[in-house]
Amino acid sequence: MDKIKIMTIFGTRPEAIKMAPLVKELESRKEIESIVCVTAQHREMLDQVLELFAITPKFDLNIMKNKQTLTGITSRVLEGLEEIFDNEKPDMILVHGDTTTTFGGALAAFYKQIKVGHVEAGLRTFDKYFPFPEEMNRKLTGSLADIHFSPTQGSKNNLLREAVAEKDIYITGNTVIDAMHVTVDEKYIFENEELNKIDYKNKKVIMVTAHRRENWGEGIENICTALNKIVDENKDVELVYLVHLNPVVKDVVYKHLSDKERVHLLTPLDTKETHNLMNKCFMVMTDSGGLQEEAPHLGKPVLVLRNVTERPEAVEAGTVKLCGTDVDVIVKEANELIRNEEAYKIMSKAINPYGDGLASKRICDAILGYFGRNNEEIEEFKVKYSK
Repeated sequence: MDKIKIMTIFGTRPEAIKMAPLVKELESRKEIESIVCVTAQHREMLDQVLELFAITPKFDLNIMKNKQTLTGITSRVLEGLEEIFDNEKPDMILVHGDTTTTFGGALAAFYKQIKVGHVEAGLRTFDKYFPFPEEMNRKLTGSLADIHFSPTQGSKNNLLREAVAEKDIYITGNTVIDAMHVTVDEKYIFENEELNKIDYKNKKVIMVTAHRRENWGEGIENICTALNKIVDENKDVELVYLVHLNPVVKDVVYKHLSDKERVHLLTPLDTKETHNLMNKCFMVMTDSGGLQEEAPHLGKPVLVLRNVTERPEAVEAGTVKLCGTDVDVIVKEANELIRNEEAYKIMSKAINPYGDGLASKRICDAILGYFGRNNEEIEEFKVKYSK
């Protein structure tokens, strides 16, 4: 019997982190021929993950250009994948989440009538401009997908409300938790020497990322003003800000924080460094989507520097709190966690609403079932309250 040809397509570091354990699981299945195609929508940060997980793509579109636009990315993905699909003829492609590569890959497959599997399906904010362009990328991909791998019951419910057939949806948990079982090490020593010099036991180390497009301008200005106040008002706080390389973000952050005592401004770290910094830190402040999933797994409170989130489960569980970009709100919520031990304890309880490390296995089992190679019922992910 011929193998099922599954092509995994991704282009950014966040996608790569979450797709890497799935690629490894696909490679382990004797019924599957696994093919990896990267668009390299982000080049350097993508390559770091490929090296970490020992993944060698068969195809690399290498589309990244200086000052690239969403239109340019989409068109280069469509054009690049057309020839690959014609030659390889995969039975199904897998795309992840909400990037422009994700939408472009799903659309290119649809044009060739190739089945589409959507990993991390069903996340919604219900505002097409927040986050932009991710909300419409994932919604349009959902319309194109044949099988949907939702991380949570909430994301499945979103798809059901959009009239997706229940038989086509599987609750798998999030593959990022699979990845963290590989990357996090309690005895980890950083490659970045500046991080090794920080006193994680006696200082309250806050890990910060903030770079989303909708926060450019006033949002980043407000976040930096708030961070300044937090450091000034709490002598036991040390800040590690992983600063995005985009000058729109970087210039503002350095203007406000470059000469600040107890503030470390670092370029984005590779995946292993990032996950282990998160594991050692006191709390996380971010406008990222992925960190909202990763930090609760490690029992770290998260203050989200956005007004809406497509990941409400951790908010409901109490390990994540929305702060927006209002200076006073950010300072108030941060100070509450820094100064109130009970408030910190409540948020830091390790409720993990996003996965148990078995998402990749469930996805592969579901794919085999879709193609009639597995008749066993898939045991879906259910939230377990631990620690």
